[in-house]
Amino acid sequence: MILKSNNMSTSTSEIDGLYIIQPKTVTDERGTVRELFRFSAYSDILPSTTWSQINLTQTKKGAVRGLHAESMSKLVTVAKGSAFGVYVDIRNDSTSFGKIVTVDLYPGVQVFVPNGVCNGFQALENNTEYLYFFDSEWIPGMSGQALSPLASDLKIEWPIPINPNNLEQISEKDLKAPTLQDIIDQNNQST
Repeated sequence: MILKSNNMSTSTSEIDGLYIIQPKTVTDERGTVRELFRFSAYSDILPSTTWSQINLTQTKKGAVRGLHAESMSKLVTVAKGSAFGVYVDIRNDSTSFGKIVTVDLYPGVQVFVPNGVCNGFQALENNTEYLYFFDSEWIPGMSGQALSPLASDLKIEWPIPINPNNLEQISEKDLKAPTLQDIIDQNNQST
């Protein structure tokens, strides 16, 4: 019997409260079991979180979803395929405001995205399945912010070139979202 087991490991990032997690895995001849969430294991790094909604998206290779910062915290991972994850801190009161973190996502890598941090990804394989755990239920019109994934001030180097005219790669809503400078200008006007 071949048995391989890895305990959960966690690392911090340049964004306050954003964690990169490798969950516990156990592999034998039949395959691998990944522990997607165990309250006792995650309680040291996550705020007292209970998940209210779980979504799974299936995304075409090269397509981008996000960058969205709804008023909820998220635990995200890839269930199938791989993705280039992008996270941008747009919390006005954060010491890491404006910081961008990218993570290569594949089964066995998770990211905890705190409330107010933008979450987005580009699918690197066809039919990539991206899994979201939300601590609040999503409702239309809920508070939050978004950034355009193609905003030049972010300087994100997407692994697969994005054609802004191809709605199979990027939604019109995401394309027309504000830039980071727009959010800075908004914050300055409200103070």
